Amino acid sequence: MPSIDLSDPVRVTERIIERLGSVPIDYEERVDFIRSRNGTEERWLAAGVILLLHHHGGAGADRGFMLQIIKRSSLVPQPGDLSCPGGMLDPVTDRLLKSLVASGLTPIMRGRPLSLARARGSKTLGHIALFLTNALREAWEEVRISPFNVRFLGALPSRELYVFSRVIFPVVGLVKREWKFRPNREVERVIEIPLAALFDTERYGTLTVEIESKLPFRHEVEPVRNFPCFLYTPPGGREEVLWGATMDIVMNFLEIVFGFTLPEGNSHRVIRKSLRPDYATGNQRTPSP
Repeated sequence: MPSIDLSDPVRVTERIIERLGSVPIDYEERVDFIRSRNGTEERWLAAGVILLLHHHGGAGADRGFMLQIIKRSSLVPQPGDLSCPGGMLDPVTDRLLKSLVASGLTPIMRGRPLSLARARGSKTLGHIALFLTNALREAWEEVRISPFNVRFLGALPSRELYVFSRVIFPVVGLVKREWKFRPNREVERVIEIPLAALFDTERYGTLTVEIESKLPFRHEVEPVRNFPCFLYTPPGGREEVLWGATMDIVMNFLEIVFGFTLPEGNSHRVIRKSLRPDYATGNQRTPSP
């Protein structure tokens, strides 16, 4: 467990803000990389995602910070995977709205997090505001959370999704008030994972992924690969597996903010997963009513 008391929402939130505000991020370099590939056969895309945290003030297992993560439906790429709300950048809409977010005129980006983002320089501030806007717009579309119910806490270093030629720009947000999950067709459900559970090393394992040769990835990948994973069973639900890029984002957050890293060889379970051809495209058929 981390040295800080996770039941203290004020101290934990302050720690998240300060740690994220001081970590180096690479948004300028990665945006330049994407621009350099525009108009070429090796075109890369940008996507903003948001790691949502919410503090429940209830009792027992329902109390404390939760990660609110979506499970992707069968209709979209990477069906069944857990991911942060977000998606592809809309170069028109998101750029129009980013200035309003970065100005501090909305409750989304204010106070200490905004000051720390401004200290990184105007270009980086602009990129952070752009991908925050991008992620919040997508989160509204996916699960109907109001952008004004989210407080920006900071940005995380980018992550590369090599097989899809994408760069993911993650930001962290605090959900201020309880909200009703209303997933759209892209989301099967919203899963809440207690922050405290992520420090339990017994919940981690190894996921062996078998990749079918028919998958239309843009780059060649090994047919069998091992990934660290986190295993969690929601109350009344079935076991879920967090792995891949979202696992990287979550682990990066835990390391930056709390100094938590998973010990090597700490795989208590080994499970297998096969990626079928529709993993890259989703099932494009509309389900019958």
